[in-house]
Amino acid sequence: MHNTAAPFLVLTPDFILNALDGVGMHGDGRLLALNSYENRVYQIGMEEGPPLVAKFYRPARWSDAAILEEHAFVQSLADAEIPVVPAIPLADGATLHHFHGFRFALFPKHGGRAPELCDPDTLEWMGRFIGRIHAIGATAKFTERPTLDIASFGEEPRDYLLAHGFIPPDLEPAYRSVVNQALDGVHRCFERAGDIPALRLHGDCHPGNVLWTDDGPHFVDFDDSRMGPAIQDLWMLLSGERADMTRQLADLLAGYEDFYDFDSRELHLVEALRTLRLIHYAAWLARRWDDPAFPMAFPWFNTQRYWQDRILELREQIALMDEPPLWPG
Repeated sequence: MHNTAAPFLVLTPDFILNALDGVGMHGDGRLLALNSYENRVYQIGMEEGPPLVAKFYRPARWSDAAILEEHAFVQSLADAEIPVVPAIPLADGATLHHFHGFRFALFPKHGGRAPELCDPDTLEWMGRFIGRIHAIGATAKFTERPTLDIASFGEEPRDYLLAHGFIPPDLEPAYRSVVNQALDGVHRCFERAGDIPALRLHGDCHPGNVLWTDDGPHFVDFDDSRMGPAIQDLWMLLSGERADMTRQLADLLAGYEDFYDFDSRELHLVEALRTLRLIHYAAWLARRWDDPAFPMAFPWFNTQRYWQDRILELREQIALMDEPPLWPG
């Protein structure tokens, strides 16, 4: 039904509304595409009741079992009154639906604004809820979803970029050298941290996946949920100079540790995880480059300047990974 280069080409308004009709949910024709590239997400006006959000999953990315495992995790968080947005079970209890080769799920519409991360109270509030997420995340393990590790987030993406001709020939020796040095630094950081337990995470807990209201934060889009170290859900909320990040982390942990213990050895992983994300992100763009939405949304990708900037960025990360953690353990 879909092709690998443009997997979402058939997602016309009629297709989307027909998919909803197939599960007994009847839209009124109002569709608004929401900001999403990995999947396709739409706000849909309904004939009865408030609008819903429909997520059409990228074909072949996750198995049905992996998607359902994510749905079950988010529902367990909602059952514990943690502010997340779980998939809606329909009359048959199903949360994952199939229509002409696509999988989709429906969610309640939830508004909000970006959190004000310069506010210590906001950070502490968010820390409390991340601590509660992790307290439940630590009670069981994912069996269908992957673990965030150096091989899958660093070495395999590096190999993909080098094997598929994305690096300009004149920059390839420099990129190959610096990415290998960076991954050596990542290995050293993990060695310094020691044996850190993995737990079920949000996985992509950046400010864009937090909707703030007067009632506090709502955490959305658990699509990248996986096993990994707790610090993965905290470091993306840190920004600025080292002193700024130290203060922000202290505010987050002031709330976090009300509900879950934080192992300070994980602070050795902050810059290592940032390095892995940078490598992984470049390879994510490369893998999706045949999808017409990506060249339109990321026109700066795969230019000479882009790869020059990535080389400089990794050099900076090599230095940062050799610095002490944000505070002593």
